[in-house]
Amino acid sequence: MDEKISSQAIGQYSEHYASKLADQFFSKKETISGPEILTLCEIKQVNMFIIRELMHAWKQESEKLKSPYFDYQASAVKEALVQFQNTLSNYISVSRKDFVPLLETAVTKTIYLIMAPYDFYSETLDRYGKGYLKTEYLKGEVKYLRINQAPLERLVSKLEEQKIDVLTGNEAFGMLDSILEEVNFTPEDFEGFVGQFSKLVPLRVDRLFEVRTVVKQPELKKPEPLKPEPVKAEPVKVEPSVKENKPTLAENLARQKTTKLKDSLTINQKFMFTKILFKGDFEIFSETIDRLDSFETLNHALAFLGDHYPDWDRESEEYEEFLEVLEKRFS
Repeated sequence: MDEKISSQAIGQYSEHYASKLADQFFSKKETISGPEILTLCEIKQVNMFIIRELMHAWKQESEKLKSPYFDYQASAVKEALVQFQNTLSNYISVSRKDFVPLLETAVTKTIYLIMAPYDFYSETLDRYGKGYLKTEYLKGEVKYLRINQAPLERLVSKLEEQKIDVLTGNEAFGMLDSILEEVNFTPEDFEGFVGQFSKLVPLRVDRLFEVRTVVKQPELKKPEPLKPEPVKAEPVKVEPSVKENKPTLAENLARQKTTKLKDSLTINQKFMFTKILFKGDFEIFSETIDRLDSFETLNHALAFLGDHYPDWDRESEEYEEFLEVLEKRFS
């Protein structure tokens, strides 16, 4: 049996929760303001994500300001636009129709950040996997986080310390990977947040995950072996013996330079394997990878996994991918 977080289940819950919370507020008012958004939900992270969505909307609108007559890139104009944004943020006014989609998105992102922080980090950086990520953008994203924010905060600090303004998404993945190992990150306990959500709409954690049960096929009886027909013996040709070619010193050295399993895993794979195979425990995942890297052969590595993780679903996609990476390590 295997578990994966269900985007459909989270979406359905977020829609129900947002509708009920909006009903409570808009039964008395036609629009909601900025200060009211900040106190709308008991879970502050939801409120912060709503504000973040509004700021994203402002950014998209401001980027449309182009003109053949005016220079919107001039420093004085940019400063004025920032001041305008700050002033405008004090006059937020959103109707129920326009607010509910923002609220649904905020609830969804909050649940992901609580229940699957690795997925949240991956989504935050993965949108720039093949492009470039600005430290300024990442810093702007992190300032809205109130839950499980430590790894991304540390990433921003490292980028600022090293005076890196722009990097690729893959480079950001690599840095975050090392940070997770350094700080030995453990996600915050989600039980308290589940209780807060459940005050308005009951939240069943088990319903947020897809459970895949592997159905074992019945064993087929082996057919009786056919009796071979008598065959006339042909004279055997004796080939001249060939000396076995022993590997050269250079070939032996090349084999010794095999990339370590630890270095060959992408951050997405580490997130996935940690969450699915190692039940979210990054420390045990790291220790196991180091142990597997210490073995000399694939058979030794597989024997270790069989002894220590007999409950793994050998037919799951995650296990198959893990096994594929392991086989490449010893090939």
